[in-house]
Amino acid sequence: MPPTTHLPSPPDPSSLHAEAGTVNGEGKASWIVQKYGGTSVGKQLHTIANVIAPSYLANRNVRLAIVCSARSGQTKALGTTNLLLQAASEALQSVDEDNPEGSNSMSNSVSSLSGLGGGGNTPQSAFSRSARSLSRRGGLRSNDSSPALASSRSNSGLEALSLSEQSSPASIGYNATVDKIMQDHLDAVKKAVTRNDKARETLESEIIDDCERLRDFLMAAKIIEEISPKSKDIIMSIGERLSCRIVVGALLDAGIEAELVGMESIVDAAFLEEVSSKGGPKTAAADEVMLDQSFYDLLAVKMAERLEQVKGVPVVTGYFGNVPGSLLSQVGRGYTDLCAALCAVGLHASELQIWKEVDGVFTADPRKVSTARLIPAITPEEAAELTYYGSEVIHPFTMEQAIKNSVPIRIKNVENPSGGGTVIFPPTSLQSLQNASELDMMGGHLIQPQTPGASGTSTPWGSNPLAAMVHGGAASTLGTPPEPRPRKLPTAVTIKDDVWVLNVHSNRKTLSHGFFARIFGTLDRHGVVVDLISTSEVHVSMALHSSQPGLRRSRTVDRLRAELGSLGTVSLLKDMAILSLVGTQMRNMVGVAGKMFATLAEGNINIEMISQGANEINISCVIHKRNALKALNLIHYSVLEVSPKANNLESGNFGRSFF
Repeated sequence: MPPTTHLPSPPDPSSLHAEAGTVNGEGKASWIVQKYGGTSVGKQLHTIANVIAPSYLANRNVRLAIVCSARSGQTKALGTTNLLLQAASEALQSVDEDNPEGSNSMSNSVSSLSGLGGGGNTPQSAFSRSARSLSRRGGLRSNDSSPALASSRSNSGLEALSLSEQSSPASIGYNATVDKIMQDHLDAVKKAVTRNDKARETLESEIIDDCERLRDFLMAAKIIEEISPKSKDIIMSIGERLSCRIVVGALLDAGIEAELVGMESIVDAAFLEEVSSKGGPKTAAADEVMLDQSFYDLLAVKMAERLEQVKGVPVVTGYFGNVPGSLLSQVGRGYTDLCAALCAVGLHASELQIWKEVDGVFTADPRKVSTARLIPAITPEEAAELTYYGSEVIHPFTMEQAIKNSVPIRIKNVENPSGGGTVIFPPTSLQSLQNASELDMMGGHLIQPQTPGASGTSTPWGSNPLAAMVHGGAASTLGTPPEPRPRKLPTAVTIKDDVWVLNVHSNRKTLSHGFFARIFGTLDRHGVVVDLISTSEVHVSMALHSSQPGLRRSRTVDRLRAELGSLGTVSLLKDMAILSLVGTQMRNMVGVAGKMFATLAEGNINIEMISQGANEINISCVIHKRNALKALNLIHYSVLEVSPKANNLESGNFGRSFF
């Protein structure tokens, strides 16, 4: 059952066609780009198609574009992307043809979970092989001249499947994984498309075709015994295409005109030639291709041109083609967010919305701090710091692409569509001020802009006057009495777990000017990333996230300690955590650092190391992991609560109990 929301009742679905959002009073519609994660598509597709999309399309001055990640039924670990990567790995595994069951136990375990719905023990290989045969004969093709004929062929084909399944052996290896992916998406189609039989049959045929092409691709990789980085890109792109197909089907079933838009052909030879004429991409000394900003700028323009051609709602795949150096290597698995940001930039969108399963960004993790508050608006710098130190917001590079082009990013909750969420944007409307410190001295803070179409208004981003952005002293310049200045507070506090502290104390046999160079040279050779650092002339303390690839193997850690041992005494502290207090105004908050450390001392929490960045946006310290929850609540209560009191049952009692 979808969650109950307080959005206005969606209009008649039959009215939500291509005319919606085509023209506003100025002759051009405002675009809103929405990006949905895999779990949102997997668990809240009904809400997306029947509540969220209609509520925006009800305003004819708004056009909507949707970007989807590969779907996940329950968790990311069991999602389509991980299954695709598993299939790619299985394709390179050697299988004993005479004894397949004993040669690939993991594949067999996957196959055992991939039943065809009812029984759970129905072999999948028969289904896929017969489906492929039917598809290639035209039995499940979507372009049959007669829908009735296509339906008849489908039904007869499925009857044939039920007869052949009984004698066929269970699939193993990558075949079993592909079968699981295919069946998961076919089951999702049955739930998503319930009113349009023709659309459902066509969608099922397309999903079967996509999965069979994936199977053929993996078979080719198995034959040549190689999967290149670009081949892995193509394998992963199947997940987004399958997800987008289902979203298109759900929108069509709800009466909303939609179209699948694949971006895989955007980066072609002509595109790369045009980028090269502007100076990029470049190749580093180690033959590593580096994509510069000109590549992403042109990519945004080309994406927008493609989306402008769509009459209805474009549903966009996150994979955007044969990127030099491979997409996974250049961007990573967050490339779907980047695609959404580039679409928003190219379309000059009023807003980029990232839909998650949380209401937005909080002053602390609400699962750990009961009095954590939703933050209506934060700056990009704060969002980047929170992302790096444990609170997943949005990747800083993806955020940069949107923010530098004045496209605000709103974090929304797919389970609570009526919530305002959290907006990430810089104070661009305050450029008339001499510098940002004037805003800090006035005690100002950012106010959320309104989303076009969300509340019956179409106020464009950036049209609010200065008075709407600043509270306090600035209001008096408009002839109104200044409001009481709010107490200056940091923005949020966060914890990053699973941290190690590596200490190196010089034996003074090494010259001080080479001490740091040799330390970081050693870390670089082992691929170790440092989160925090605190130094003196002969001593270095570094906080390292223990789950990073460079520290996963104990042998690597031993070698690292041995090499650093030539520089001096080395010690390694495990089971630590990084506590970070974040806020753009902290540089002018006298006494905040003292209050933070005094609170920890009062709570009898020892501090292993302290670090503060040059930008003065955050103050971080390393504490023992066992004290992380206690420290988080103490700092939130003492530093982030507006009026902390010992007997404040609403906002302070929970934190006070930790003293």
